Amino acid sequence: RKCCSSDSLPSSSKREWKPLEDRSCTDIPWLLLFILFCIGMGFICGFSVATGAAARLVSGYDSYGNICGQKNAKLEAIPNSGMDHTHRKYVFFLDPCNLDLINRKIKSVALCVTACPRQELKTLSDVQKFAEMNGSALCSYNLKPSEYTTSSKASVLCPKLPVPASAPIPFFHRCAPVNISCYAKFAEALITFVSDNSVLHRLISGVMTSKEIILGLCLLSLVLSMILMVIIRYISRVLVWILTILVILGSLGGTGVLWWLYAKQRRSPKETVIPEQLQIAEDNLRALLIYAISATVFTVILFLIMLVMRKRVALTIALFHVAGKVFIHLPLLVFQPFWTFFALVLFWAYWIMTLLFLGTTGSAVQNEQGFVEFKVSGPLQYMWWYHVVGLIWISEFILACQQMTVAGAVVTYYFTRDKRNLPFTPILASVNRLIRYHLGTVAKGSFIITLVKIPRMILMYMHSQLKGKENACARCVLKSCICCLWCLEKCLNYLNQNAYTATAINSTNFCTSAKDAFVILVENALRVAAINTVGDFMLFLGKVLIVCSTGLAGIMLLNYQQDYTVWVLPLIIVCLFAFLVAHCFLSIYEMVVDVLFLCFAIDTKYNDGSPGREFYMDKVLMEFVENSRKAMKEAGKGGVADARELKPMRHSGLPRTGKNL
Repeated sequence: RKCCSSDSLPSSSKREWKPLEDRSCTDIPWLLLFILFCIGMGFICGFSVATGAAARLVSGYDSYGNICGQKNAKLEAIPNSGMDHTHRKYVFFLDPCNLDLINRKIKSVALCVTACPRQELKTLSDVQKFAEMNGSALCSYNLKPSEYTTSSKASVLCPKLPVPASAPIPFFHRCAPVNISCYAKFAEALITFVSDNSVLHRLISGVMTSKEIILGLCLLSLVLSMILMVIIRYISRVLVWILTILVILGSLGGTGVLWWLYAKQRRSPKETVIPEQLQIAEDNLRALLIYAISATVFTVILFLIMLVMRKRVALTIALFHVAGKVFIHLPLLVFQPFWTFFALVLFWAYWIMTLLFLGTTGSAVQNEQGFVEFKVSGPLQYMWWYHVVGLIWISEFILACQQMTVAGAVVTYYFTRDKRNLPFTPILASVNRLIRYHLGTVAKGSFIITLVKIPRMILMYMHSQLKGKENACARCVLKSCICCLWCLEKCLNYLNQNAYTATAINSTNFCTSAKDAFVILVENALRVAAINTVGDFMLFLGKVLIVCSTGLAGIMLLNYQQDYTVWVLPLIIVCLFAFLVAHCFLSIYEMVVDVLFLCFAIDTKYNDGSPGREFYMDKVLMEFVENSRKAMKEAGKGGVADARELKPMRHSGLPRTGKNL
């Protein structure tokens, strides 16, 4: 294999065409750029650790810049700095409930103490007794324990009374209140239905008591998702037509009801109507007429679309059937969401940890209150933005790697005539090709998505900050821009996925692959529309089915649990997890269907089933092609196959048997 060659797949009329037999490295400059960017991310983490941020984050520090649990150096012009806190390992806040949500910190003096108060301290005498018994002074360093009850400054230098019972946070040595009721006013913004602390306690106790049931229901959703993927293969034909008929009948029924209501309202006598309500009745009648006309137009358009696409729905059914076979031959595809999720969790954990390091890095600066804050000055203060861009780009890169891996494995399956000759692990073979040849393509595709996400996130932040302050015109413009960027992001995501498939077939760079994939999608727009409407609707109903089944099982199980009365939160957790699992599994199914369609398009372009130009496709797809040809012959079109409207990519690297393009 010749790596980094500019040639694509070599043409040959003497051997069977196997698109994945020869590879060439693609988009190497983008791979180098991505590597440099990751090195920059590593520099940010290393800088924050090297400047002492790791110790300040894990051990904590007081308001004078002293790190708890160690000896500290004296800071110039800052009182109470340079203290020996070897035996004071915990950070204690004098007013732990005074939170500043805007600046994301506790607006309170922080001290290093020997132990956290495990019981509520109601008076200064209790605080003094705690200091004498445990050797943990909870008041300022300038105040001795013997002066807690006599000094006039005790109300300022000692904690706010009553001192709530607290416990150290594992690994981070902060004293946090055991009773979270002091955070209630901030939680109300997030949990509006919690009107009192007792409700919150009942919800939390419900989750803790039903943790075994929650775990069992989560496993049930996992099993149901895997079963559904098998069932779709065998009932895809019936399921698609049932859904199509239900949609048509629903639209016809809704339109009929609207016209019936309009006719009934129009025939009703107006003499009995009170004059004050006459205008309201006329407005309702006019609204019913508008609704009925709109529903009629929608039904007619829907019926015409179904009429035009009725033959193309058969391709969706065939692709779903073949996708089921793909999962039988490539069982490791089922576990692909797990590896991707695991990689994302690892990266997000690293990102959050580095973010916390950045929050405590920099040089000590005295603020207006005379306390110490750590801030980064100069160009390094913009590391935050670099870190945020890294979150988006690397996350998208991981997701793109999944798409490229799935595309490579499915392409291998499709273009292997004898399925017994498949590689032992096509998924691992696809991962190997990804790492050796196509990381640059994945980096470029994910960067394009990042370029669209960042402006949309900035606009969303501006919209949230200006909420209630901007005029109607500015609000409309902001929402329109956010909506347009969201639509552009979805379109690019779909195009990227098909570009990765084209790269897996042709070994071309990202731009060439995206252009070739775009040509196919445009020239086969009706078939793409059928696959993405009917197919996506089927998968959506599958997700709803799994969530409803898991939720119903949860209601039945939780109904017999008498240890608590509120099981709303456990049920919500179960349903959210069920939807997440179903989305992960069925999204892989959808991805496989899209890859199969692109392979099918190429197959019907370069082969016609004649000797020497046999199809690679499965028998189910072959039957679809033959049925299309018969239908065209019966229509008197001279045997022009319906598949001729499939016009896949024209590229010199794609050979046809007999002669080169």
